[in-house]
Amino acid sequence: MDDDALEIARRLARLVRIPTVSAELDERGLAPFDEALELLAEMYPRTHATLEREMIGDLGVLYRWPGSGDGDPIVLMAHYDVVPADEADGWTRDPFSGEIDDAFVHGRGALDDKGPLIVILEAIEYLLRADFQPTRDVYLSFGGNEETFGDAARAISDALRDRGVVPWLVLDEGGAIVDAPLPFVSGRAAMIGVGEKGIVSLRLDAQGDGGHASAPQGPSAIDRIARAVARLDVSTFPPRTPSAITRMLGVFSERASGPARLVLRLLSRSRLLTGRVSAMLGGEPAALVRTTIAATMQDGGSAVNVLPARASAVLNLRLIPGETVQTAVRRIRRRIRDPKVGIEVLEASDPSPQSDPSGEPFAAVARAVRRAFPDALPAPYLMMQASDARHFHRFSPDVLRFAPLEMSAAQRAGIHGVDERVEIASLARGRDFHVALLSEQAS
Repeated sequence: MDDDALEIARRLARLVRIPTVSAELDERGLAPFDEALELLAEMYPRTHATLEREMIGDLGVLYRWPGSGDGDPIVLMAHYDVVPADEADGWTRDPFSGEIDDAFVHGRGALDDKGPLIVILEAIEYLLRADFQPTRDVYLSFGGNEETFGDAARAISDALRDRGVVPWLVLDEGGAIVDAPLPFVSGRAAMIGVGEKGIVSLRLDAQGDGGHASAPQGPSAIDRIARAVARLDVSTFPPRTPSAITRMLGVFSERASGPARLVLRLLSRSRLLTGRVSAMLGGEPAALVRTTIAATMQDGGSAVNVLPARASAVLNLRLIPGETVQTAVRRIRRRIRDPKVGIEVLEASDPSPQSDPSGEPFAAVARAVRRAFPDALPAPYLMMQASDARHFHRFSPDVLRFAPLEMSAAQRAGIHGVDERVEIASLARGRDFHVALLSEQAS
């Protein structure tokens, strides 16, 4: 194993061992988050001696590497909080052990998002050792509550906007280096998100007449909720193909073989056709072209023989570009067709704009990909999850989402799942990506 990569892995493992679980902030307090930031200062002394650092609120930290010129800056983003993990859920290792074996660093946050954060700092430290100075300002924006839809990143973006800072490029987590991105498409791809779907969480609430279960009269509160959820099937929202998806298909057509090449070329030229075909395929292809609905929580009832006076369910929607929170709620209300079912918006964010994949910032990221991962084909896509990067879309035109790490399908399943792990060799290549990006675009 390469000694350099192993040292990066050891530093990441130390960070993984700190349980910065933002969903457990009330129980754990700020101590783990403070400890994580103190550890970063210890592990990256040149970075902390050279870059300006300020706390934005309790959980946001902003670094500035002053450039010698007046070009618009680069913002590199990551978050140092993680989702909960319990060994009892099926982990084969303690999720906060930071265990290192022959190939991987194991533990919660190894991929999401402490690994991507570490490779940013590795690149900065590497460049400082080489006496490199950027001409553009370089900002590092690290949030501590991304996983709880928190406001640390928004506070950082507000601070930069208030100071008149309009980034040339914002780069956050999102896509990665993946194998065989589509059937009949060979080789590896670097999936670079140019936008993200919106997110809405809704609570459906129904009231009914309580009473004894032996004598039900009319639809109960549970009946109304069940009927409402059943009416929200896959046809609730029509397909809308974002331009990023047809652009992605055009890129992949160059690596497809046989009839698949012709099919992908045809789909890349027709958003209407792509929407219809993807919707029929279902699953992930359908999620790329339509707003999705998932019932994620339900509540109601207190005893097996009592009709509940109230029942509720929570829906999670991911909004395709072209939809808004307002239009989505209106469509949900029409579909349910029951005035006795209330709808409450718990949290919401409209889809982000789509950055231009033909622009120079995207091209710069693609060139850095080719330096660090020569066999990976850069391709735009639409991110289906929410990220902190959405806050920068309000005033920055080029906001991209790409974590420069290799992720197999099994590794991607570990994100928010069990046995999360990152390949040690990938960490060194992730550092090399950021070195290439900053050396070219900030010099």
